[in-house]
Amino acid sequence: MFWRYWSAMAISRTGTAVTAVAMPLVAVSTLHASAFEVSLLTAATYLAWAVLSLPAGVIVARLPLRTTQVAMDVVRAAVIASIPLAWWFDRLTIAHLVVAALLVSLANVLFDVGTATFLPTIVEREELTARNSLVSATESTTQLGGPSLGGVVVQVLGAVPTLLVDAVSFVASAVLLRGLPAGAPAPMGKRPGMAEQIRAGWQFVTRHPVMRPCMFGATAVNFANGALMALIPVFLVRDLLASPALVGVLIAADGVGSLLGATFAPRLIARMGSARAVMVATVGASVMVLLMPVGSGAWGMVAFAVANIGFGIGVVVFSIAARTHRQVASPPELLSRVMATVKFVSWGAIPFGALLGGVLATVMGTRGALWVACLLVPVAPTVLWFSPVRQIRDLADSPGRISVR
Repeated sequence: MFWRYWSAMAISRTGTAVTAVAMPLVAVSTLHASAFEVSLLTAATYLAWAVLSLPAGVIVARLPLRTTQVAMDVVRAAVIASIPLAWWFDRLTIAHLVVAALLVSLANVLFDVGTATFLPTIVEREELTARNSLVSATESTTQLGGPSLGGVVVQVLGAVPTLLVDAVSFVASAVLLRGLPAGAPAPMGKRPGMAEQIRAGWQFVTRHPVMRPCMFGATAVNFANGALMALIPVFLVRDLLASPALVGVLIAADGVGSLLGATFAPRLIARMGSARAVMVATVGASVMVLLMPVGSGAWGMVAFAVANIGFGIGVVVFSIAARTHRQVASPPELLSRVMATVKFVSWGAIPFGALLGGVLATVMGTRGALWVACLLVPVAPTVLWFSPVRQIRDLADSPGRISVR
């Protein structure tokens, strides 16, 4: 079952990674969007996490998992396919892109919360770190290959037709997921209302001495990352004068870092302990990201790629350690709501960071706004430093004592 799940994820993630390059290039190159309009597109891509993720934890627990996942794949395929269709009839606008991004975002929330909940049901507890690392490594590989592939396809076919790759990937994912067990929803007997269930997940996370600071640290990273995602396509095209193929390669550098982080995370966590690995990873990401805005021309592209690799390594190590801890430390009946709560807070920050990036770019230019976004990343290790995470070796340890094993 795991490998069918993994195959579906790998295929759809590849298509999504292609779209990560193609969609902004549609806005920047085809529709000649401003930096603020690109920030609206980025914000719409993640806005649903701030709107739907809390009830999503309850919704996912109440619905058959396979049916929900397949339905979300079909919705995403149809929405993405509408963009080339509108372009073909000369009706494509920025508003269409923003609405499409928002609809895909809503489907992503239900799909991703369900996926995070599903993994612990098919993997033994002691294998979770390794399987999470494999999942992250796969995502990183798609982030590495997808943007590069997207850049090349955009160079050959144009940005809009390239989006069909993503639509096809969602269809393939749906076909694979249909082969998984249906999964039963929670029993329909007497149970608390949605608000009470949401509250239980929220209270568990916000009262947990380790999950709470990890969630807020991730929120700081994602807020800065929202601004980066809004600014980077404009910065690469208009400041560094990169071609579509080069844009794909430079964005794919994040995938190189993510792959390296996912590869070495289990070893690093085993050697240092997950809490210490989180501290080192967030500090390293904060230092490396400062190279992004420093150069111009070819050297600027090199500096950007190095920064993107270093940032990707740190973020993925942090993500694997924190996600594994949530999966093993949460009661099974609360897991979907715990995941939804963390996504609501941390991913919900992305659209607001994107809008800030767009406003700053309008006021002070793309490079100046990029500097501000990079200087926001060190907020994450600062949050963790002034929390119980600094006192322990592993995230599963009791705060207040340092494990020496």
